[in-house]
Amino acid sequence: MDQCRTFFFCLCLLASQSTTAEVKTDLRRLMMLMEKPLSRSLSSSIGYIRRLEQMLLNSTFNGHNLTLQTNFIQSLVFKLGCNFPGFSLTSATLEPVPQAWAPHGMQFPAELTRGACETSQPTELRLICIYFFTANLFQDGSNSSLLNNYVLGAQLDHRLVHNLQEPVNISFWHNQSLEGYTVTCVFWKEGASKGRWGAWSPEGCHTEQPSSSQVLCHCNHLTYFAVLMQLSQDPVPPELQVPLKYISIVGCSVSIMASLLTILLHVHSRKQSDSITRIHMNLHASVLLLNSTFLLSSAMAMPTIPRSACMALAATLHYALLSCFTWMAIEGFNLYLLLGRVYNVYIRRYLLKLCVLGWGFPGLLVLLLLVVRSSVYGPYVTSFSENQENSTSAQNMSICWVCSPVVHHVLVMGYGGLTSLFNLVVLAWALRILLRLWARDKVLNPWACWNTVTVLGLTILLGTTWALAFFSFGVFLVPQLFLFTIFNSFYGFFLFLWFCFQRCRSKAEAEAEMEAASSSQTMH
Repeated sequence: MDQCRTFFFCLCLLASQSTTAEVKTDLRRLMMLMEKPLSRSLSSSIGYIRRLEQMLLNSTFNGHNLTLQTNFIQSLVFKLGCNFPGFSLTSATLEPVPQAWAPHGMQFPAELTRGACETSQPTELRLICIYFFTANLFQDGSNSSLLNNYVLGAQLDHRLVHNLQEPVNISFWHNQSLEGYTVTCVFWKEGASKGRWGAWSPEGCHTEQPSSSQVLCHCNHLTYFAVLMQLSQDPVPPELQVPLKYISIVGCSVSIMASLLTILLHVHSRKQSDSITRIHMNLHASVLLLNSTFLLSSAMAMPTIPRSACMALAATLHYALLSCFTWMAIEGFNLYLLLGRVYNVYIRRYLLKLCVLGWGFPGLLVLLLLVVRSSVYGPYVTSFSENQENSTSAQNMSICWVCSPVVHHVLVMGYGGLTSLFNLVVLAWALRILLRLWARDKVLNPWACWNTVTVLGLTILLGTTWALAFFSFGVFLVPQLFLFTIFNSFYGFFLFLWFCFQRCRSKAEAEAEMEAASSSQTMH
């Protein structure tokens, strides 16, 4: 009851003019209430922060700035004019802070007041900064880990400041190296989560790491900012970033051309196609979609691109990858039917059923994710870290991809792993049948060699190369990266070679049959 009376007493003082000492006292009381373990419901979280903002905006004080701080909150008020040149604000230039607080800072551009001064000519603008050194009031549904548990916020009067050409720079320092962690600059987006008063979003923010212990955020708006932390996979040496990037770009570009050429050749000779060839063409179509969306994913992850566009591309890329995995499994299943059921392989509307499975099932999974939780898609930061003698630097590459680790492990690694395992089993079973046939015939005829190449080309290239993703640890990391990138970026090109091989084999078999028929006629 005493806490409630003190809280409402502070609210009543908002309507009256107060001296600087009184304002400091009232603000300290309110901030101490916010630090106590009261209810963290939606209304209380919004109410606490809004009341604090109103007090700072309506406070009266002498001079150009006012600084107030408690154990876990620091608030600052600045008087600005239309001739604002911009300024930097760091923890070293403020009032003495506890040693336990890590350094932090914000840099505001001169453009900050331009919009307000163009629409009106205010005599004075208020810039307030509120720094929370506890994340109690900013809990999202994912229980995200924040760097130092710091939330740094800023607001200009009662105005909405966004789409700045010159970004606001927010610096976070840590007392230890951040190597091994993926860091992402985010802001608190109100109304972005059900059951919470907001959620963390990277929209409009770009992340940099000038050193191993510093994170620099470039954001085009004012709000409450923080840095999300999550454990990275085994760090990749940054010198590998350029060759891997070029291999991916060249491989995907070649694969796109190869897949497109294969589909065009199939359309040109569609009268000679059968269900097997059409299954191959569906796989080529999924590979074409996968490579195309992958090449676009880096460009669409730029801070200037709307997050909704990146989310749509990420969902499309995920759908293309799941479709590719599914058609790989369909190829393995079809190979099983061809080798295991030589007779009575007819299935009514076989191709239609396979298309529903190959294209419809992945689409259902992606749509379900979009309906349940669309935030699983968006900009994803991949870290390339480097150890040097006296310093550590990190480079980040952003792509539009799956942001949720759970979804990534279940619907990417798990789905792809099951596909690769299934095709490996089919390959082993197919080789066993061929070896049995060879042992019975006692001789390796030319067609048996062709069959061996066909089985290996179809099954290894259609899925088993993705199993390399499960060897990304220890001494296998660097070789696996290059092998995985080469095999799977040139995947469409290898399929094109296999398609040409199959056509050459069909022509050779047709010519052999014609020669056999002509020789039998000559004998008669």
